[in-house]
Amino acid sequence: MKIVTVDFVVGVANLKQLPKDNLPEIVFIGRSNVGKSSLLNKLCNRKGLARISSTPGKTRELNYYLVNKEMYFIDLPGYGYAKVAEQVKAGWTSLIETFFHDRKQIALGVQIVDARLGPTELDTTMMGWLDFYKVPFMLVLTKADKIPFNKLQLQIKGVQESLGKYKYLSAVLPFSAVTGDGRFDLLKTVESFVNRKEISSSKHYMPSAVA
Repeated sequence: MKIVTVDFVVGVANLKQLPKDNLPEIVFIGRSNVGKSSLLNKLCNRKGLARISSTPGKTRELNYYLVNKEMYFIDLPGYGYAKVAEQVKAGWTSLIETFFHDRKQIALGVQIVDARLGPTELDTTMMGWLDFYKVPFMLVLTKADKIPFNKLQLQIKGVQESLGKYKYLSAVLPFSAVTGDGRFDLLKTVESFVNRKEISSSKHYMPSAVA
């Protein structure tokens, strides 16, 4: 998959603002300061595409980017920042759970975790949501350049073994926003799920349209 065009479309704070064109959606999820914005910028080869906030946990919108005029990349607000007020956290939880429950266009969730730390309790909670709502997802271990190769391989193996209970987890992939390692494999995975979603959607909607 080659990314040719990327355009910011909308920042969604209310689910009534969601696009209604039914394009496949790739959702990027992770804790505040895990490197999600850097990953998106590197993945799309666009500096400054995803804003990197100096105040973790500040962004509370779902940012929609139209990629190649055929799919959306969605940057979800980071979670887990301690200084965010409890009522804001509660609102975020409600927004995201409703989003995963209602949004049938989601082709793939990209759960982002710091390779040095592995999944935290908050990360596994999020993966539990994805699994519960039957959202196919992959785990991306970012900042992989900060770990020696052999240690990284052991970390990947350990994460794979510890997350075997998640039915909808498809892959564990290392990624570096510094070197670009993992970019090709991540885009290839995204493409495969988008193609699968397009086929699934056509099979789902065509009979209704005929009827």
